[in-house]
Amino acid sequence: MPVPDTDGRPDTFVRTDDGVSVAYQRRGTGRPLVLLAGQANNHHWWDGVREDFHGTHSTITMDYRGTGASDAPQEGYSTRRFAEDVVAVLDSLGIGQADVYGTSMGGRVAQWVAARHPGRVRRLVLGCTSPGGPAAVERDASVRRALAHPDPDAVRQTLTELMYSPGWTAGHPGPYGTLGDPRMPPHARRGHLVASNRHDAWDALPSVAAPTLILHGDQDRLTPPENVPLLADRIPDARAHLLPGARHAYFEECRETAGALVRGFLG
Repeated sequence: MPVPDTDGRPDTFVRTDDGVSVAYQRRGTGRPLVLLAGQANNHHWWDGVREDFHGTHSTITMDYRGTGASDAPQEGYSTRRFAEDVVAVLDSLGIGQADVYGTSMGGRVAQWVAARHPGRVRRLVLGCTSPGGPAAVERDASVRRALAHPDPDAVRQTLTELMYSPGWTAGHPGPYGTLGDPRMPPHARRGHLVASNRHDAWDALPSVAAPTLILHGDQDRLTPPENVPLLADRIPDARAHLLPGARHAYFEECRETAGALVRGFLG
Protein backbone atom coordinates (compact mmCIF):
# COMPACT_ATOMS: atom_id res chain seq x y z
CA MET A 1 0.00 0.00 0.00
CA PRO A 2 1.62 3.30 -1.05
CA VAL A 3 2.01 5.84 1.73
CA PRO A 4 1.52 9.50 0.80
CA ASP A 5 4.40 11.91 1.23
CA THR A 6 4.14 14.14 4.31
CA ASP A 7 7.57 15.77 3.96
CA GLY A 8 7.68 19.19 5.60
CA ARG A 9 4.68 18.56 7.79
CA PRO A 10 4.80 18.13 11.58
CA ASP A 11 5.34 14.74 13.17
CA THR A 12 2.33 12.46 13.34
CA PHE A 13 1.51 10.74 16.63
CA VAL A 14 -0.05 7.45 17.64
CA ARG A 15 -1.21 6.51 21.13
CA THR A 16 0.03 3.04 22.08
CA ASP A 17 -1.97 0.49 24.04
CA ASP A 18 -0.17 1.53 27.24
CA GLY A 19 -0.97 5.20 26.70
CA VAL A 20 2.35 6.50 25.34
CA SER A 21 2.37 9.06 22.52
CA VAL A 22 4.85 7.96 19.84
CA ALA A 23 5.92 10.30 17.02
CA TYR A 24 6.48 9.01 13.52
CA GLN A 25 7.46 10.48 10.16
CA ARG A 26 6.70 9.35 6.62
CA ARG A 27 8.43 10.53 3.47
CA GLY A 28 8.15 9.70 -0.23
CA THR A 29 5.70 7.46 -2.06
CA GLY A 30 5.72 3.77 -2.88
CA ARG A 31 5.93 0.52 -0.97
CA PRO A 32 6.35 1.20 2.77
CA LEU A 33 9.80 0.73 4.30
CA VAL A 34 10.15 1.06 8.07
CA LEU A 35 13.59 2.34 9.15
CA LEU A 36 14.53 1.64 12.78
CA ALA A 37 17.33 3.56 14.48
CA GLY A 38 19.91 2.59 17.07
CA GLN A 39 19.78 2.85 20.85
CA ALA A 40 19.03 6.27 22.36
CA ASN A 41 18.53 7.79 18.90
CA ASN A 42 15.57 9.37 17.18
CA HIS A 43 14.61 9.35 13.50
CA HIS A 44 17.49 11.65 12.54
CA TRP A 45 19.72 8.54 12.61
CA TRP A 46 18.52 7.99 9.01
CA ASP A 47 18.87 11.54 7.66
CA GLY A 48 22.03 10.80 5.69
CA VAL A 49 20.64 7.90 3.64
CA ARG A 50 16.85 8.06 3.84
CA GLU A 51 16.35 9.60 0.43
CA ASP A 52 18.23 6.71 -1.23
CA PHE A 53 15.11 4.54 -0.89
CA HIS A 54 12.57 6.99 -2.25
CA GLY A 55 12.86 5.76 -5.82
CA THR A 56 10.80 2.72 -4.90
CA HIS A 57 9.62 3.15 -1.32
CA SER A 58 8.02 5.52 1.10
CA THR A 59 10.08 5.59 4.29
CA ILE A 60 8.57 5.47 7.76
CA THR A 61 10.63 6.38 10.79
CA MET A 62 9.71 6.86 14.42
CA ASP A 63 11.03 8.44 17.56
CA TYR A 64 11.30 5.61 20.07
CA ARG A 65 9.58 6.30 23.37
CA GLY A 66 12.06 8.41 25.31
CA THR A 67 13.46 10.15 22.21
CA GLY A 68 12.56 12.99 19.89
CA ALA A 69 8.96 14.17 20.06
CA SER A 70 7.66 10.98 21.70
CA ASP A 71 6.68 10.68 25.35
CA ALA A 72 9.35 9.59 27.82
CA PRO A 73 7.59 7.40 30.38
CA GLN A 74 9.39 6.25 33.50
CA GLU A 75 8.85 2.57 32.62
CA GLY A 76 8.19 0.43 29.57
CA TYR A 77 11.55 0.20 27.79
CA SER A 78 12.33 -3.08 26.05
CA THR A 79 12.97 -4.22 22.50
CA ARG A 80 9.68 -6.16 22.59
CA ARG A 81 7.82 -3.03 23.66
CA PHE A 82 9.49 -0.96 20.94
CA ALA A 83 8.39 -3.61 18.42
CA GLU A 84 4.78 -3.25 19.53
CA ASP A 85 5.16 0.52 19.07
CA VAL A 86 6.25 -0.14 15.48
CA VAL A 87 3.11 -2.19 14.90
CA ALA A 88 1.01 0.63 16.39
CA VAL A 89 2.54 3.01 13.84
CA LEU A 90 1.73 0.61 10.99
CA ASP A 91 -1.82 0.26 12.27
CA SER A 92 -2.17 4.04 12.46
CA LEU A 93 -1.12 4.32 8.81
CA GLY A 94 -3.40 1.47 7.73
CA ILE A 95 -0.43 -0.59 6.50
CA GLY A 96 -0.90 -4.33 6.61
CA GLN A 97 2.60 -5.31 5.48
CA ALA A 98 5.87 -3.40 5.12
CA ASP A 99 9.54 -3.93 4.49
CA VAL A 100 11.54 -3.41 7.69
CA TYR A 101 15.19 -2.29 7.98
CA GLY A 102 16.61 -2.07 11.48
CA THR A 103 20.16 -1.20 12.49
CA SER A 104 21.91 -1.68 15.85
CA MET A 105 19.20 -1.72 18.54
CA GLY A 106 16.75 -1.12 15.70
CA GLY A 107 17.82 -4.50 14.33
CA ARG A 108 16.92 -6.05 17.66
CA VAL A 109 13.52 -4.37 17.54
CA ALA A 110 13.06 -5.54 13.95
CA GLN A 111 13.71 -9.13 15.02
CA TRP A 112 10.71 -8.98 17.35
CA VAL A 113 8.49 -7.32 14.76
CA ALA A 114 9.25 -10.09 12.26
CA ALA A 115 9.07 -12.95 14.78
CA ARG A 116 5.93 -11.88 16.63
CA HIS A 117 4.07 -10.41 13.66
CA PRO A 118 5.25 -12.45 10.65
CA GLY A 119 2.40 -11.33 8.44
CA ARG A 120 3.37 -7.68 8.83
CA VAL A 121 6.91 -7.97 7.38
CA ARG A 122 7.45 -8.62 3.67
CA ARG A 123 11.25 -8.42 3.70
CA LEU A 124 13.62 -7.85 6.61
CA VAL A 125 17.04 -6.18 6.71
CA LEU A 126 19.14 -6.45 9.88
CA GLY A 127 22.18 -4.21 10.14
CA CYS A 128 25.04 -4.11 12.69
CA THR A 129 23.00 -6.05 15.23
CA SER A 130 22.96 -9.26 17.25
CA PRO A 131 20.50 -11.87 18.54
CA GLY A 132 21.22 -10.88 22.14
CA GLY A 133 21.25 -13.24 25.10
CA PRO A 134 23.91 -15.79 26.05
CA ALA A 135 24.52 -16.80 22.43
CA ALA A 136 25.53 -13.33 21.27
CA VAL A 137 29.12 -12.13 20.99
CA GLU A 138 29.45 -9.00 23.11
CA ARG A 139 31.75 -6.01 22.67
CA ASP A 140 35.01 -6.25 24.56
CA ALA A 141 35.61 -4.77 28.01
CA SER A 142 37.70 -1.86 26.73
CA VAL A 143 34.78 -0.60 24.63
CA ARG A 144 32.39 -0.89 27.58
CA ARG A 145 34.79 1.05 29.81
CA ALA A 146 35.23 3.80 27.25
CA LEU A 147 31.46 4.20 26.83
CA ALA A 148 31.05 4.45 30.61
CA HIS A 149 33.52 7.35 30.93
CA PRO A 150 32.13 10.19 33.09
CA ASP A 151 33.12 12.88 30.57
CA PRO A 152 30.37 13.16 27.91
CA ASP A 153 32.79 14.67 25.39
CA ALA A 154 35.04 11.64 25.76
CA VAL A 155 32.09 9.32 25.26
CA ARG A 156 31.04 11.25 22.15
CA GLN A 157 34.54 10.93 20.71
CA THR A 158 34.53 7.20 21.46
CA LEU A 159 31.16 6.78 19.76
CA THR A 160 32.37 8.66 16.70
CA GLU A 161 35.38 6.35 16.43
CA LEU A 162 33.19 3.28 16.86
CA MET A 163 30.78 4.50 14.21
CA TYR A 164 33.17 5.71 11.49
CA SER A 165 36.70 5.13 10.28
CA PRO A 166 39.19 8.03 10.62
CA GLY A 167 39.46 8.28 6.85
CA TRP A 168 35.73 8.82 6.51
CA THR A 169 35.38 11.37 9.28
CA ALA A 170 38.28 13.36 7.80
CA GLY A 171 36.15 13.99 4.75
CA HIS A 172 32.81 14.16 6.57
CA PRO A 173 33.24 16.42 9.61
CA GLY A 174 29.65 16.10 10.80
CA PRO A 175 27.55 16.78 12.72
CA TYR A 176 26.52 13.14 12.91
CA GLY A 177 22.97 11.97 13.57
CA THR A 178 24.03 8.63 15.03
CA LEU A 179 25.59 9.67 18.35
CA GLY A 180 22.43 9.78 20.46
CA ASP A 181 19.54 12.14 21.06
CA PRO A 182 21.04 14.90 23.27
CA ARG A 183 17.64 15.87 24.67
CA MET A 184 16.79 12.47 26.14
CA PRO A 185 16.08 12.57 29.87
CA PRO A 186 18.47 10.42 31.94
CA HIS A 187 15.81 7.86 32.90
CA ALA A 188 14.96 7.27 29.24
CA ARG A 189 18.62 6.91 28.30
CA ARG A 190 19.00 4.29 31.02
CA GLY A 191 15.84 2.60 29.79
CA HIS A 192 17.24 2.30 26.28
CA LEU A 193 20.52 0.89 27.59
CA VAL A 194 18.69 -1.73 29.63
CA ALA A 195 16.38 -2.57 26.72
CA SER A 196 19.27 -3.20 24.37
CA ASN A 197 21.35 -5.11 26.93
CA ARG A 198 18.45 -7.38 27.87
CA HIS A 199 17.47 -8.22 24.32
CA ASP A 200 17.33 -11.97 23.68
CA ALA A 201 15.46 -13.13 20.58
CA TRP A 202 17.43 -16.34 20.13
CA ASP A 203 14.46 -18.66 20.64
CA ALA A 204 12.20 -16.49 18.47
CA LEU A 205 14.46 -16.12 15.43
CA PRO A 206 13.41 -19.43 13.77
CA SER A 207 9.89 -17.93 13.65
CA VAL A 208 11.00 -15.17 11.27
CA ALA A 209 9.19 -15.93 8.02
CA ALA A 210 10.39 -12.99 5.92
CA PRO A 211 13.38 -13.29 3.60
CA THR A 212 16.21 -11.59 5.49
CA LEU A 213 19.36 -9.71 4.53
CA ILE A 214 22.04 -9.21 7.20
CA LEU A 215 24.59 -6.41 6.74
CA HIS A 216 27.57 -5.63 8.95
CA GLY A 217 30.88 -3.79 8.86
CA ASP A 218 33.79 -6.16 9.34
CA GLN A 219 35.55 -3.62 11.61
CA ASP A 220 32.57 -3.09 13.94
CA ARG A 221 33.69 -3.13 17.58
CA LEU A 222 30.38 -1.88 19.00
CA THR A 223 28.54 -4.98 17.80
CA PRO A 224 31.15 -7.55 16.75
CA PRO A 225 30.68 -9.10 13.29
CA GLU A 226 30.89 -12.57 14.82
CA ASN A 227 27.15 -12.12 15.40
CA VAL A 228 26.46 -12.28 11.66
CA PRO A 229 26.72 -16.09 11.26
CA LEU A 230 24.70 -16.55 14.45
CA LEU A 231 21.81 -14.59 12.96
CA ALA A 232 22.19 -16.10 9.50
CA ASP A 233 22.14 -19.66 10.82
CA ARG A 234 19.19 -19.00 13.13
CA ILE A 235 16.86 -17.23 10.66
CA PRO A 236 15.45 -19.70 8.11
CA ASP A 237 15.72 -17.63 4.89
CA ALA A 238 18.68 -15.35 5.54
CA ARG A 239 21.69 -14.19 3.58
CA ALA A 240 24.57 -12.07 4.86
CA HIS A 241 27.08 -9.53 3.55
CA LEU A 242 30.12 -8.05 5.32
CA LEU A 243 31.32 -4.62 4.26
CA PRO A 244 35.14 -4.43 4.30
CA GLY A 245 36.66 -1.68 6.41
CA ALA A 246 33.32 -0.47 7.76
CA ARG A 247 32.48 0.17 11.39
CA HIS A 248 29.08 0.42 13.09
CA ALA A 249 27.58 3.12 10.86
CA TYR A 250 28.34 1.17 7.66
CA PHE A 251 25.07 2.46 6.13
CA GLU A 252 26.56 5.97 5.97
CA GLU A 253 30.24 5.25 5.39
CA CYS A 254 29.47 2.62 2.73
CA ARG A 255 26.31 4.37 1.59
CA GLU A 256 26.58 3.53 -2.10
CA THR A 257 27.35 -0.17 -1.62
CA ALA A 258 25.05 -0.79 1.33
CA GLY A 259 22.18 1.15 -0.22
CA ALA A 260 22.46 -0.80 -3.45
CA LEU A 261 22.45 -4.10 -1.57
CA VAL A 262 19.32 -3.15 0.34
CA ARG A 263 17.49 -1.79 -2.70
CA GLY A 264 18.38 -4.88 -4.71
CA PHE A 265 17.17 -7.16 -1.94
CA LEU A 266 13.90 -5.28 -1.46
CA GLY A 267 13.28 -5.37 -5.21
